Amino acid sequence: MLQTTTPLQTAIAHPDGVSADEFRAALARLAAGVVLVTAHDPEDGPRGEDVGMTATAFLSVSLDPPLVMASVRNGSRMDDLLADQPLWAVSVLAESQRHIAGRFAMKGRISDRLLFEDIAYTRGEASGAPLVGGALAVLECRTEQRVVAGDHTLVIGRVLTAAAPTSEAGPLTYFRGRYRTLA
Repeated sequence: MLQTTTPLQTAIAHPDGVSADEFRAALARLAAGVVLVTAHDPEDGPRGEDVGMTATAFLSVSLDPPLVMASVRNGSRMDDLLADQPLWAVSVLAESQRHIAGRFAMKGRISDRLLFEDIAYTRGEASGAPLVGGALAVLECRTEQRVVAGDHTLVIGRVLTAAAPTSEAGPLTYFRGRYRTLA
């Protein structure tokens, strides 16, 4: 059963003196792995459409049951889709996949159909969502809970399938506003 949690009716204000720029600058010092969150929208046209977004706010929540969490911007295409479509996937990007991360993170970007056009992927059997070829790991998930948190929604998903193909590649990371590799 899908559960949605919303913030308290009385929001707690930021302490005086903490600006969005200061908050962003402080958190830019936290290195994060980069993933591509994907889902298939079966209602968009005769064959549907694949949708993707780059995320750095992704983490493991629980081992038993296996749960993960992705943060999506409220009102984004992915947020709207995941409100209706409970099945989605995550591809943990390798250091050589910076171009994929940048492509799906663009503001004012072109349609998702064109973004997937020259990317090697397979379709997940459990989710129907694209799984990026060459990714360090891929997961297919089903939403268990959505928690509205400020200007984002935390989507908690039960992991239905997980695979970690053999690879010597390192992870793509995001630190101080730039994609980086471990070296």
